[in-house]
Amino acid sequence: MAGKLITSGVHYVGVSHYDRRFFDALVPTPEGTTYNAYLVEGKERNALIDTVEPEFKELFLHNLKATGVKKIDYVVSNHAEQDHSGCVPDLLALFPESKLVTNEKCSNMLRDLMPDIPADRIITIKDHDTLDLGGRTLEFIMAPWVHWPETMFTLLKEEKILFTCDLFGSHLATSDIFLDDPRLFYEPMKRYYAQIMMPYRGQVVKRIETVNSLELKMICPSHGPAFKNPALPLALYSEWTSVTPRNAVLIPWVSTHGATARMVDHLTNALVLKGITVYPHDLVVADLGRVAENLVDVATIALGSSCILSVAHPLAAYAALLANTLKPKAKFATFFGSYGWSGIKVPEQILGLLGSLKLEIIPPVQTKGAPTSDTYAALDQMAEDIFSRHCSLGLK
Repeated sequence: MAGKLITSGVHYVGVSHYDRRFFDALVPTPEGTTYNAYLVEGKERNALIDTVEPEFKELFLHNLKATGVKKIDYVVSNHAEQDHSGCVPDLLALFPESKLVTNEKCSNMLRDLMPDIPADRIITIKDHDTLDLGGRTLEFIMAPWVHWPETMFTLLKEEKILFTCDLFGSHLATSDIFLDDPRLFYEPMKRYYAQIMMPYRGQVVKRIETVNSLELKMICPSHGPAFKNPALPLALYSEWTSVTPRNAVLIPWVSTHGATARMVDHLTNALVLKGITVYPHDLVVADLGRVAENLVDVATIALGSSCILSVAHPLAAYAALLANTLKPKAKFATFFGSYGWSGIKVPEQILGLLGSLKLEIIPPVQTKGAPTSDTYAALDQMAEDIFSRHCSLGLK
């Protein structure tokens, strides 16, 4: 996407990372990602909004050069994380007249991460401060905890383009700045929301209100495609941040010798017969990004696990910790599984890892060894309990 023109005097100068498969050593990125940076040219001054991951410095500078720009007056940092800010020192060195523009908290974090940034090159701005480029005005809007405490947006006022940093982003490597077909970005964008934005859902809701109030013509995030129709990402986020879950159950499970797997099959079938959508994931092979994506919607989390010695399988514990960290809007949780000579306390171990979610606990089901007719009857009752609780929320 080297030097592509977004609108007159506004260029995309970011890069695509097609083979990146993990972000922060945690988030699966099966479709790669982009590091989006934007050049805004005014009649008198030019501003660069964000940079890219340091390993792509050469390609980034090539893209910047391809625009024909001769000087950069301001380097705007919306967020200190290095996939956005990692080339700030290089830009300041390449353009000695340039200034780094950011808020105080971001300034402090940038200097912690990159101590070679000179303090006298930093312009510290506050909420709704503006910067005149000559015929074009940048306005800075604080957006803390979306998803770091120092995050902000930058608004190009005359063109009504909002550079939203990580909000509305997606880990999707693409050669196109704009994708008109939601089928091309829906899943990567939802996964991104689940893994990065969902833990801060309350703050995200506030920022959606902010964005809605601006009557924008374009939204340009820092990862994935940009949007010529701002209503589209806003509608998706409004759905995902809604307090009402869907009539759906997530079943992350692990089975060492097949007993718990048979319980998964029975419970899944019992729930489906009641009209409930079910997302079962075998944690041995599961894409945890898909698990996180499904967490966005479900009303109930039903964790299934065999035990290792006398404790829960580590993969089940990890899934519980992941859910606890991502803070979905689920309302209920339960546990089922098989154990051998010990493991009777496994339900308490696993469900205890969901403690910060304050979920209503549906009675768990355990069996010693292989599931029996009594086990299956108990799973039928679990399905009935889930169904009745979903009905109590008006979910259908």
